[in-house]
Amino acid sequence: MLTNAISVFAIACLGATGYFGAAFLMALESMIFPVPSEAVMPFVGFLVADGKWNLELAILATSAGSLIGSLFSYTMGYYGGKPFILKVGRYLLLNRHDLKLTEDFFSRRGGVLTLFISRFIPVIRHLVSIPAGIGKMHLLPFVLATVLGATLWNSFLLVCGMFLRDHWKVVMTYSHQVDIVVGAVLLLGLLWFVKSRYKARKSIGLAEMD
Repeated sequence: MLTNAISVFAIACLGATGYFGAAFLMALESMIFPVPSEAVMPFVGFLVADGKWNLELAILATSAGSLIGSLFSYTMGYYGGKPFILKVGRYLLLNRHDLKLTEDFFSRRGGVLTLFISRFIPVIRHLVSIPAGIGKMHLLPFVLATVLGATLWNSFLLVCGMFLRDHWKVVMTYSHQVDIVVGAVLLLGLLWFVKSRYKARKSIGLAEMD
């Protein structure tokens, strides 16, 4: 069963790497790597529900990872600027279109509240630290908004994972239907990823021609 296989694999990976592994994955999630928190935190919740991980340590580790990754992106933007980000981003799966979308979102609204809200928005939350750095946002408000937003979002997904684990027998009762949904989501995610990268590469090619 696809659903069970994914959960077993994810739990095994996190179990082998411990809190450090979870923190590392969330650091990548807060940078420009395509590591969605939705694919990490629920399984952290599985381990907490099983009594293998401590709830407070799990939240602390993943929040620390989110902050470290965000600070790395912030520093790249602060000292390197947009040209450096785009140059390095080619090797880190940065999508030029997504960065432009994030810059527009951040510049139109600006401030600590926008940074906080961004932590709950897909795609935007992966990249928002970069325009915050480019815009020379003060470090303390950046850290506070990042820690608060990331901790709330990570904790929400973790609790969802704990609830799912507590009702895993019910999930397995409808495993075939769940497998279809999971398979469809994975397929759509793959198609979206390929399409977005193709569009980004095409736009880069046109920009270079100009």
